[in-house]
Parts: sequence; C-alpha cells; structure tokens
Amino acid sequence: MSLLSNAQSDTSAKAPEAATSYTIYFDGYYKSDFSKQSTNNKTSFTNSNQSLQLGMASIKIDRTNGKFAGTLDLGLGKRAEEFSYHDNGVATIFKQAFISYAPNSTFKFTAGKWATHVGIELLDAYSNRNYSISYGFTYGPFFHTGIRADIALGGKSTMMIGVAQPTDFVSSSSPDKMVIAQFSTGTKDDKLKAFLNYQGGKDKSQFNLVLNGVVTSQFGINYDGTVATIAGANWSSNALYVNYDPTAKVGFTWRTEFFDDTKSAVGVGTSIFQNTFSANIHFAKLTLIPELRFDNAKDKIFINNNSHLNPYAGNFLLAAVYKF
Repeated sequence: MSLLSNAQSDTSAKAPEAATSYTIYFDGYYKSDFSKQSTNNKTSFTNSNQSLQLGMASIKIDRTNGKFAGTLDLGLGKRAEEFSYHDNGVATIFKQAFISYAPNSTFKFTAGKWATHVGIELLDAYSNRNYSISYGFTYGPFFHTGIRADIALGGKSTMMIGVAQPTDFVSSSSPDKMVIAQFSTGTKDDKLKAFLNYQGGKDKSQFNLVLNGVVTSQFGINYDGTVATIAGANWSSNALYVNYDPTAKVGFTWRTEFFDDTKSAVGVGTSIFQNTFSANIHFAKLTLIPELRFDNAKDKIFINNNSHLNPYAGNFLLAAVYKF
C-alpha cells in the first residue's frame, strides 16, 4: 500500500543535477450497484452505476535543477474534477503545482498546491490498491495550497510544518488559514513506518495517524486513523488494510473501515462499517482491479431494489489502470 510521503524532506547529501521526469497514466472503471442505485455511493470518485467511466487521464512533470525543484501535475476526468471541487473549468485540471528549494540536506521549502499529507490514500488510482476510496479520505483534506518547510531530524525521522489556505481551496478571501504539520519516523529496516499528521484552523482540527507495517515480503498491514472536529462536532475514521501478494503479478487487499459521523460533522449523520476486497492483476503496464464492496450503516441511508431505505449497500467494480 502506498503511503503519502510528499511531505517528507529530501535527505540526500548531494544536490541533484538537472533532470526531468514524466508520469503518465489513464484509468477507467465499470461499477454495478447490487440495488442498481448510483446514490448508494457515499464516497468520492466512483459516483456511477452500470456504465463505463473515465476516472482520469493524467500527466505529471517533475523537474529538478540543483537546489530547486518543481512539479506540474495535470488531470482530466471526473476524478480530477471531484478532487478540485471548489474550482471550475480549466482550474480543475491542476492537481498539483508547486516549487521547492532545498538550501541543504536538512531543510526544504515548498510553495504552491500539493496533495495532502493526511491519510494513506491518494488521488491517483495507480497509487492505491483499492480503486474505490475510504470515508476517511472522502471527508478529510484532498490538497493544500500554501507554504511549508520539511526538516530532516536525523535517522528515519522528519517533520513538516506549514501554513495553507482553508482546506481544498486554491484561493480564498477568508483571513482564517490552516496550520499543517507532520512527524514521521520508522525502524532502521523500514518494516514499520509511522506518520502523525495534523491540520487545524478556526473551528476545525484533524489528527491523523498512519502506520505501515511489513510482516513478510508477501504480507503487510497498514492502519489509517483520523479524529476531526468541525464547529464542535466530531467525526472519525479507523481503517485497516491487509495486503497479500502471492506473486509479483497478483496481489490482494482487504480494507475494513469504521466511519463515525453520528454528530453530523460532515453531513452523513450516522456510522458506517465498510469492507472492500480488491485484487491487483498486473499485465506489464496495465493493472486490472476487480473489487467487491459492502457498506453497513447504523441507520437506513441506502436504497434497495424496491426503492426502500435500508442500512445495507454493495457493489461490484472492475477498474483498469494503465501507467507509462
């Protein structure tokens, strides 16, 4: 499982020479809700039923030149549009756009728009083993726009601190800004990594813990836990990811999550227990992801075949991800 590491410092002792790299990928999917209801989807990026959908076409350009670096990350499709949901038109294609300056091997300063450091999941489908996403990622931040400093503390430990616009805004007239922070560390053999993440501002705060554990070369366990407060109301998410890779070409992931919004901090108004079973089948640059998902809510928020409310929902999804 890929962990968010964009907030970690570059601890290399030698400044990189000028270089440019490109990452290009496409993804699409077909999803069938067992009750044939698209409204049963309560998380982002898979809001459809019984139709082929383009998730996103994306190109990311990374350029380094001595102590300076820059990233321009562009995307087209529903996934990019929902990621930049406060923007309209051409602005939605800019997933990330930032520049960095590293005066030495200990400090790095970054300014612009970048993917959040909070949580384990990412926007780009190739970076996740489940295609559908968790409630924790849906209701947590997607990105930040501002300035941050990454600091290497020695060994495997780093920290980040920064100031950003209100969550998921590129620009805002609000004088209230967000403080963002991260502390990360790990064991010498990298078999256990920990990321303690934070964002907070007026009437809003979020604490997040990500743990990445490697048990064997074929088996790993990850944890992503969040507690957040919005205007005095709390929501939380606790997700466990169990990964098993019997071969280099086939892998399996079970994600189980308990999401609690009984105080309606983000408008869901109930708690939900969801389980997602995904396979990753690799054919060179193509990955197929067949997926089964089941959501069980405390209250009747889903719709069944007879158009009646009930607490259960499920779907089958088949996604294809092609990465150059």
